[in-house]
Amino acid sequence: MRIAVLGAAGRMGQALTRALHETPGCEIAGGLEHEGSPAIGRDIGEVAGLGTIGIPITDDAHALFAHVEGVLDFTLPKATVRFAELSAQARIVHVIGTTGFTDEQLAALDAAARHATIVKAGNMSMGVNLMAALTKRVAEILGPEFDIEIFEMHHRHKRDAPSGTALMLGEAAAKGRAVALAEKAVRTRDGDMGPRRGGDIGFAALRGGDVVGEHRVIFAGAGERFELTHIASDRGIFARGAVRAALWAKGRPPGLYAMADVLGL
Repeated sequence: MRIAVLGAAGRMGQALTRALHETPGCEIAGGLEHEGSPAIGRDIGEVAGLGTIGIPITDDAHALFAHVEGVLDFTLPKATVRFAELSAQARIVHVIGTTGFTDEQLAALDAAARHATIVKAGNMSMGVNLMAALTKRVAEILGPEFDIEIFEMHHRHKRDAPSGTALMLGEAAAKGRAVALAEKAVRTRDGDMGPRRGGDIGFAALRGGDVVGEHRVIFAGAGERFELTHIASDRGIFARGAVRAALWAKGRPPGLYAMADVLGL
């Protein structure tokens, strides 16, 4: 499968390039960076630490999308929406690990999925997606007498909060409770907020250092506490999950899929 990496010079883009190089059945078909990037014209293999492979990074998205079967995208929401439009025009696979979308941007992705095969997830790792499935089940079993709090920590450069993974876990908890996350989420706490409301799903976001990703779902009841934890120490787990998603999506009809579909969860 001929796959290109969007945002090829970034930390995640480099990890995606290495994952493609390591995966049988995949071909690194190109890399994209924004206009003016110092990476333009550099060999994508050299940028990723693989050595020269003869494929220069480009800023010509239209030309790139015209000759690939899929793209891996961990860029920024505004860019991802534009790339999704190009994927729809080319009718190719688009794997999205970008987070922090607005409702309007999510609607644009839904529209693109009428013609592109899109796999979108707040986290591409197998462990986190299993954690989400467990979160839904535990929330359903324990019931509203257990308070739910979601903790996440990432490196100092992460822009959005709560993380896409934290929101994915929150959605899983809300589904387990048969409620809408938008009605129950508490994303900030400051000053005198009064006692905790029953049924709320709280979020806490920390940023610092080079933390790849840590997530914890806490179910706090009277006299006991139950926790689910996932700690990522290598971006490679997200990259390998994204490549797996692209291979899974090849040949499938247009639509918006999740990693739960890829993993059979």
